[in-house]
Amino acid sequence: MEYNQQVKNRLRRIEGQIKGVLSMMEQGKDCRDVVTQLAASRNAIDRAMGVIVSTNLEHCVRESIKNGEDTENLVKEAVNLLVKSR
Repeated sequence: MEYNQQVKNRLRRIEGQIKGVLSMMEQGKDCRDVVTQLAASRNAIDRAMGVIVSTNLEHCVRESIKNGEDTENLVKEAVNLLVKSR
């Protein structure tokens, strides 16, 4: 799978969030603020995984349809990936 610039940018923003959390910890910020930022980072990671899985699924389904293949297993595999990530 080829990852587009939008997905890479999304991950770079997440990287920045994590660095920000580390900075907050080093500055001794309140744990509630740290946990809030960690939760935001986790949500951003979850969204990034969803984008990656859905983009890959769409590509694979199109290829399978073009080749006359069944797509049921592809969808099940994508759902399992998302379920395992939680």
